[in-house]
Amino acid sequence: MPFATRSPRSALTWAAAYKTTITTSQNQGRRPQIRFGARAARQSSIAVAATACALAAFAPRAHAQTPSPLGEWQYSAGIPLEKLYQPDRPNFEARLGIGSTFEPRYDGSDRYHMMAGPSIDLRYKDILFGSTGEGFGVNFLQGPNWRMSVAAAYDLGRRGHDDPSRLNGLGNINPAPLMKIAGEYVVSKDFPLVVRAAFTRSFGGSNGWTADLGTYMPLPGSSKTFYWFAGPSVTFADSNYMQSWFGVNGQQAAASGYRQYEASAGLKSAGFGITMVYFVNKHWFMSADGAIKRLLGSAAHSPIIQTKTEGVCDLSINYQF
Repeated sequence: MPFATRSPRSALTWAAAYKTTITTSQNQGRRPQIRFGARAARQSSIAVAATACALAAFAPRAHAQTPSPLGEWQYSAGIPLEKLYQPDRPNFEARLGIGSTFEPRYDGSDRYHMMAGPSIDLRYKDILFGSTGEGFGVNFLQGPNWRMSVAAAYDLGRRGHDDPSRLNGLGNINPAPLMKIAGEYVVSKDFPLVVRAAFTRSFGGSNGWTADLGTYMPLPGSSKTFYWFAGPSVTFADSNYMQSWFGVNGQQAAASGYRQYEASAGLKSAGFGITMVYFVNKHWFMSADGAIKRLLGSAAHSPIIQTKTEGVCDLSINYQF
């Protein structure tokens, strides 16, 4: 079972470089683009980190590309920043690990379950990549602070026995291959805001399109051995996707007891996520994620869903070669 993974291969280097950039700006008398805040801000950041870590310790890591409260950007958090702060990286890099996730049984469910699986991330010259988070693909266009990629991934779909009492009569959404086109852009070293957009097409299953837009940046308290990111995201979907996951046709209504419902294209959800990485040493590291998502538009009014707000938390232990 695939699981998402961070790729913090150069975290020690880029975190140090980022900190040095801020310090240098201050020493030269310039007002820094990012300030690590007053005492209250630091205390607030510590409280958020402690809470997220506590939640992550009890569960964590979602299927790659199968609907999850995780933001799309969380599957590749930090990678464009590593490229910006350390352009000269090894030709081949590999990270292997194991993780667990605590997430809803299906999109809109108020029942949760825990699963475990491998975490894999392989990269060659920042051109080819194979990841349980991003899929298998190629960066076909790139610059110092941006990249565009195309990748193949897999959606596990939705099965009636994921929650028999809620999904009985709706049938299955079959597993299906996905094609994803994505782009990422980092504003600058002084203001390391990352903007990511991704368009995903399912070939089978829902036979639909989704579009994700998210932003994130490093938070105060990032260091050589620990760093964390946070940011919002929104997801749009076409009518095929929305009807498959949230609609109820006549046959399904007769078999399930739900009222017939037609889900339309548009805004599907909005959310906010936090991703954290801690290096035990230069090879071993731990990664944790937390996110909250709110269903919107016709997805929020579907008779299938039990809650409009859902969350996820995950944790993995990894080794980088």
